[in-house]
This record gives sequence, structure tokens and C-alpha cells, in this order.
Amino acid sequence: MAGAGGTKRAASPAQAISPPPLKRKVESTVTNRAVSTFFTPLSQKKPDPITWRIVNNSLVVGKYNIATDQRRDSQKKKVAAFDLDSTLISTASGNTFARDSSDWKWWHASVPSRVKELNSKGYQVIILSNQKKVSLQKGIKGGRSESKSLTNFKERVAAVMAQLDIPMSAYAATEDDENRKPRMGMWREFLDDYDLDVSGVDLSNSIFVGDAAGRPGDHSQVDLSQGDGSGFAANIGVPFKTPEEFFLNAKPEPVKKRFDPRTYLDSNASDSGE
Repeated sequence: MAGAGGTKRAASPAQAISPPPLKRKVESTVTNRAVSTFFTPLSQKKPDPITWRIVNNSLVVGKYNIATDQRRDSQKKKVAAFDLDSTLISTASGNTFARDSSDWKWWHASVPSRVKELNSKGYQVIILSNQKKVSLQKGIKGGRSESKSLTNFKERVAAVMAQLDIPMSAYAATEDDENRKPRMGMWREFLDDYDLDVSGVDLSNSIFVGDAAGRPGDHSQVDLSQGDGSGFAANIGVPFKTPEEFFLNAKPEPVKKRFDPRTYLDSNASDSGE
């Protein structure tokens, strides 16, 4: 109780005094680079080297631009086109499909140097990939501007492009439409993007590398064992190789002969005397 003078009574020595609460250190997930970038004036910030766009709510297109992305000459352009999964990269987890954007590794240690070599020889490097599991319309939750599957795909491709660091583009068909291999929609979009037509491409010296070759066990087999890779290469008129053949110099594996409607029509015409 306070005395007559209004002063407070001293606390009893036996009374426990609580210590001040400890301040726990919270680990920040913001890197020093991110902080410095945030405070960098807009005029000094480097533009993102990758630009993304969606074509007809179906085709995802990403272009990696660097300062050397210039046409070297007026000669026909040689194109080195690659599938993505099980060709340039595979999952680090060993799963069939990537668990997240970081679940990837090079298909083989020689992949990046081999691809960079093609660029140094004047090839235009592109990725042409069927990605039906990437959704452009579904899975948008919590105010996200795009689906999680699309974000993961873009981040994975961006990481691949950044490590290669060469001028290149990636095309991903997300629907079963004209863009999905072995159909030619992605190829036509590439030609349009680079202001090319068939006459401007050196088809015989270009190449498409993919794992779907119609071999037993390949992930994609259509039209009587015609893989979407080998069939796609035939449709656009360029040579085809599997990743084993291209990166490891392996001998071609035998595949079942696919049905060719042109052969059927030619034989029918011969039998009818036309």
C-alpha cells in the first residue's frame, strides 16, 4: 500500500521478477542481391532476358534474348530443335514428371557444351515440347495470375536457358491441337517468330532431337509406333536423332516401320493402272 507521501512500496526481495522477452531472430528469405536490385534505379536495371507470351490460349512461347542475338548472314538458317524432357533434361528426383521447378538436371553432362557448340556454329537453337500437364486455364487459386503448373514450367525452362546463356526460344504445346507434335503448329510459329519460311531454312543440315522415336518403351507412340519426335521431324523435313544418338554417339535402335499413307496411295494407284 502506498505511504502518506504517495510513494510506491519497494518490491519484496522474494518476489520473482520476469526477465524481458527474448527477441528471436527471423531468418530472411530475401537475398542481398534482391535487396540491391530493389533499390537499383529503373534506368540501371537490366531487362529480364526472357520474354513470355501465350498464343491462342494453347501455346507457351519463351524467348531468351542476349546482346549477340543477331542474324549472322543472309544464308539459309540451320536449326537445332530439341525436345525438353528426357532429351535436354531429366528429373533430379527420378520421377517421371518434375515435382517442382527445381526438380531437374541435365540429361547428360555433355548436353550444355554440345548445345552451346551448335550456337557457335550458327545454328538457331529452339525447344519444341509437348506439355499437356501444363494448364493455362485451371488451378489458379489465391489470386494467382497463372496456374502453378505454368509457373513451374516457366521457371524450369528459364533456369535451363540461363545456364545455356545463348539466344534461343522455347515452344510448349499444352493442348491436343495443331501445335502438339507430330503436328506442325509449333514449327510454323517458330518460322513466323524469326521471319522465316521453309525456303529460308537449311532443312538438310538442320536437326530435331527427341526421345520419342517409336522405340519400345518410348513415352509417346502414335500412328503405329511413329513417335511424336521422329514423326514430327519427318513432317517438317529435317533429320531426326535420339538423345543417345546425338549426345552419346550411340547407334540407332531399330523401330517398327510406321504406316505411311503416301506409300499406300502410291501402291493403290499402281494396282489400278493409274
